[in-house]
Amino acid sequence: MTDRGHPGNGAGTAVKVLVVDDQPLVRRGLSLILSPDPSLHVVGEAEDGEQAVAAALRLRPDVVVMDIRMPVLDGVGATERLARVLPDCRVLALSTFDMDEYVVAALRAGAHGFLPKDVSPEDLAAAIRTVHAGEAVVAPRLLTRLISAYVRAPVAAAAPAPPAPGTGELTPREVEVWRLIATGLDNAAISLALDISQSTVKNYITSIFGKLDVRDRAQAVIAAYESGLVTARTGNGDQAEGSG
Repeated sequence: MTDRGHPGNGAGTAVKVLVVDDQPLVRRGLSLILSPDPSLHVVGEAEDGEQAVAAALRLRPDVVVMDIRMPVLDGVGATERLARVLPDCRVLALSTFDMDEYVVAALRAGAHGFLPKDVSPEDLAAAIRTVHAGEAVVAPRLLTRLISAYVRAPVAAAAPAPPAPGTGELTPREVEVWRLIATGLDNAAISLALDISQSTVKNYITSIFGKLDVRDRAQAVIAAYESGLVTARTGNGDQAEGSG
């Protein structure tokens, strides 16, 4: 476990990042990638989930870049603990493999997004800033594949699954926005698709999250698949379609 010094002059508003990975070279590489960005400050490193939780309690990072597969305590377990003891600390999960059931488990545990480990340095830095700002980072192509493989949607229209809590409270327009979220559209794209302002989209999303009792976009997507609102196409696995 490694702690870093405090940010230098002018870096007081930098996003504090904790890097967690069981491979020393990966940890070092991620830290070196992020360090030149003045908007980010790597405050420490940890090599397993137990160390990650302990370091987060001590260093109070804004964002934890969390490997999923680690010894002692994996990224899913560590994410669940952090969501409980440090709810303001946001977790960005990383996975080596596209088809990784642990990523979905991490989202359910409270991670605010995930990226593949081969993401570009620019995209990783941008994702950290996005997560810190309160948005979820979801790669639509990977998410639909993960959901179709690991989240069980209703298999027959004649025997639908029970509706998710709060689903019945959604207005028709909120259901429409929810469906577009689940197919990977961001706020700007939803705004264009429905011909409404982005501020109106944000208001709808806030209401949807509250009624569904989900904390972010990623969990809203999972809820959409579990409720049967959308289903993954079985062809290329990279698209989703609305149901009903």
